Amino acid sequence: MDEIRRTQERLNQLFEDFGPSEEWTEKTFAPLVDIMEEEDKIIVTTDLPGVEKEDIELNLKEDLLEINAKCGKEEEETEKGGYFRKERSYTRYYRAIRLPTGVSEENAKAKMENGVLTVTLPKLKLKEPKKKIRIE
Repeated sequence: MDEIRRTQERLNQLFEDFGPSEEWTEKTFAPLVDIMEEEDKIIVTTDLPGVEKEDIELNLKEDLLEINAKCGKEEEETEKGGYFRKERSYTRYYRAIRLPTGVSEENAKAKMENGVLTVTLPKLKLKEPKKKIRIE
């Protein structure tokens, strides 16, 4: 057990040595989503507080919707004893959502209002078979 503990301590130290710099940090959150299915569309709603619509990227890959957003940066400036330091932190939101059915990017709409993103995606319409085959 002591060997396992020492190995864990070495691994922890290694991650600390090669971890993110103190001058720049980024926090990534997976926002909660509501998915509503109507007869002809899927509606996805999520809260993205502090995010501007220009900082949101939406990607649609078959039945997978990706939401990627950055929230402004917080800056802290310090000047002491001839040293000057400026620290920043960013908040990032990322979520990949598997949709319950295939959707079309054509006529898809996205709206950002009061920190709430609403994405409306029309369902793919399945083509009816042209001819039925009777089994004997």
